Amino acid sequence: MKRNSDEASNVRDTAKVILFANTEWYLYNFRLPLAEALRASGFEVLLISPPGEYGKRLQAAGFRWEPLPMDRRSLNPLHELSVLIYLARLYRRERPAVAHHFTIKCVVYGAIAGAIARVPARINAATGLGYVFTNTALKACLLKPLVRSLLRWTLTNTHSRLILQNNDDVAAFEKQRLADHRHIRLIKGSGVATDQFRPATEPALSGQTTRVLLAARLLWDKGIGEYVQAARQLRAAGLPIKFLLAGAPDTGNPASIPQRQLNAWATEGVVELLGQVDDMQALFANVDIAVLPSYREGLPKSLIEAAACALPLVTTDVPGCREVVTNEKDGLLVPVRDAVALAMAIRRLHERPEWARQLGLAARAKALAEFDERIVIARTLDVYRELLTEVAIGDVPNREEPGQLYEFQRRDPSEMAVSGCADAHKSGGNQWRPKLAAK
Repeated sequence: MKRNSDEASNVRDTAKVILFANTEWYLYNFRLPLAEALRASGFEVLLISPPGEYGKRLQAAGFRWEPLPMDRRSLNPLHELSVLIYLARLYRRERPAVAHHFTIKCVVYGAIAGAIARVPARINAATGLGYVFTNTALKACLLKPLVRSLLRWTLTNTHSRLILQNNDDVAAFEKQRLADHRHIRLIKGSGVATDQFRPATEPALSGQTTRVLLAARLLWDKGIGEYVQAARQLRAAGLPIKFLLAGAPDTGNPASIPQRQLNAWATEGVVELLGQVDDMQALFANVDIAVLPSYREGLPKSLIEAAACALPLVTTDVPGCREVVTNEKDGLLVPVRDAVALAMAIRRLHERPEWARQLGLAARAKALAEFDERIVIARTLDVYRELLTEVAIGDVPNREEPGQLYEFQRRDPSEMAVSGCADAHKSGGNQWRPKLAAK
């Protein structure tokens, strides 16, 4: 296989990675450990997103962050063309070895810009097919053929890989013939730092009042309307259950819940609004049940964080959520858009606290085995190794014996809980470090 000389030159001349997402909040809350692991492995990391307040936090963590003049909701062709030109120029200037794109719009724009700038390796990460494929509104239907064509072009490019988070999404992308199945890699979510998210000292459901938490972006698609209806039903039954709602509206998303509606619920007293919560570990330590009645997910981070804290889980039987919960084994699954079933599931856990605690312990065990941050990052870095080997050597390595480009070093190999990557490379203990690729 003949290599493009410009692409090969990029690999030789730089060890730079670009991570491109549709919000700086996403990069900070979901991909900061990956960025830390890449930096500790010797890469220079550049983070790109539309502007927002979390950009300063990324910079405070020691990363270059560059705001992109992209509007997530824009359909103006001239504006979108200007964004593509800006991004292509940025890629050409930075000359990364790898560009890693998150969410559908960033996947499409990043892949086009990467092709123009001759970025050697491109990784595209999607959490489902997105608004255009899942919504029946006229605007979505009109955009679907264009987006399908763009995705087929971007996801079948040479030297690219598509990372999906659940088996349902793999099946959906293959059914739509959007990607070559040989280039799809299944990696379950962004991982959870299981040493930080740990069970509380006081077991769940040990108090007089049961505290239920839904933590998510405040979108209708997260099932928040059903959560409020379930809360009304259980409050009307006179049960001592308190319903908490953590998160903020996402004004860039068409499904964002208006603030006036949130205020109305708070005034009614049906839920307590916590707003955006930075210390989720502390919040999970003070609740008894975690709920996410979402309509669809990639793989929900709030659920795996709650699972790591050994909380009993209630979620919907939909893609992404059922990857986290097996019904009555490590949580409860309910039908989507069914407030009555949601209320019944919460009530079952409230009335059977010992059983609920056993479900929480099983959820913790599953989080350690499948969703630990170290596992997810190792598998992601394996995709980097695969692509960089392909670009540098011109051959795709054997997936049955993939090897590792980077390995995680820790003090105690038998320890199940993993130290977070954020400070590992500074501590002199746990760290990501380069490992020679197999020849």
